Amino acid sequence: MKKSNVNDPKFKDQLKSFFRRCNSETPPFFKKLRLAGLVTVAAGTALLAAPVALPAALVTVAGYLIVGGTVASAMSQAAIAEDGKKNDE
Repeated sequence: MKKSNVNDPKFKDQLKSFFRRCNSETPPFFKKLRLAGLVTVAAGTALLAAPVALPAALVTVAGYLIVGGTVASAMSQAAIAEDGKKNDE
């Protein structure tokens, strides 16, 4: 069984770095991409939560929408403006 490296100082530094990136200013393009990801997640959730029976293919697509939107939103949040500058479109 592999020992967990959660207590390793290098792991904690990388985790701090990630959270620092998430709290930094996000460029406008990635803000729009994050919003699109959230809308995609909402659409997938609405399909899965529908009170009617849906075809299996549609339920599968809804699951993919949720996963794709979640990944897009998370990765967009971690993008930072270079040198702390704000990029205006």
